[in-house]
Amino acid sequence: MSFVPANFVPPIELDGQGFRLEPLGPQHNLSDHQAWSSSIPHILATPGFSDWPPLQGMSLEANLGDLEEHARDFANHTGFTYTVLEGSQVIGCVYIYPSKQDPAITVVRSWVTADRAHLDTPLYEAVSSWLKTSWPFQHVLYR
Repeated sequence: MSFVPANFVPPIELDGQGFRLEPLGPQHNLSDHQAWSSSIPHILATPGFSDWPPLQGMSLEANLGDLEEHARDFANHTGFTYTVLEGSQVIGCVYIYPSKQDPAITVVRSWVTADRAHLDTPLYEAVSSWLKTSWPFQHVLYR
């Protein structure tokens, strides 16, 4: 079930200060896997992330399955995951999904790699503004 109006066209990018967002997909698999697997402790210390990523990591094949699932969610308008890019390198992700407890609330989480930790705040600020100006959500919880 979609959590945005049927006629809503989700933005396909956001240009920020030192980064760019585009929909996450299978084409990002290798760079995405390298990004999060190099920064597990940093991501787990980021608000909204207590059970992902797994401390033991996951295979590139399992990661591809996750990216394919996020791409399906995007296509079906049931959730929106964006990769955070610096050039063509994945340096983070933004997840926009309805709350499991209350679908009227949109839950947003984001992470960046440990070596790009200085982008945590600019990413949060850019995405927060973007959600207000380009998205139809009434209640957003950005963790």
